Amino acid sequence: MTSITIRGNMVAPVELRFTKNGLPVGNVTVAVNRGRDDKKETDFHRITLWGSLAENAAHLEKGTSVIVVGRLESRTYEDRDNVKRTAWEINADAFGPDLRFATAQVTRAVQGSGNFPQNYPAQQEPWTPPASGADGWVNPNYGENAPF
Repeated sequence: MTSITIRGNMVAPVELRFTKNGLPVGNVTVAVNRGRDDKKETDFHRITLWGSLAENAAHLEKGTSVIVVGRLESRTYEDRDNVKRTAWEINADAFGPDLRFATAQVTRAVQGSGNFPQNYPAQQEPWTPPASGADGWVNPNYGENAPF
């Protein structure tokens, strides 16, 4: 299989559904502009997402600029007129917002749950110092009797 990376915009929100076994699956189309300003063309790529990737991606909105990494796969089918057709789609391994055009506040999914956390506590940003007195290493409260 061929690995592919694309960068484009979601033309609609992720269509999230579940298999009979309860496995989340999502589909979305991503529009990719190519060519020069005077001769721009747009390609539309159908993306399939599985498991927690599908559930997490379902929180992104139409128009979001995304980066997709996945496997390019073909599927052959017969249309209504019994003509054989081939459809190409990307089975996504990674899918997320393009941070050149957005900011992100990351909420880590609970390991192994397969579900996007609804009320997961917000993480403190790593560059924000802890509240005064909240960390014994930063403010050990020795006063004038420091051990050195």
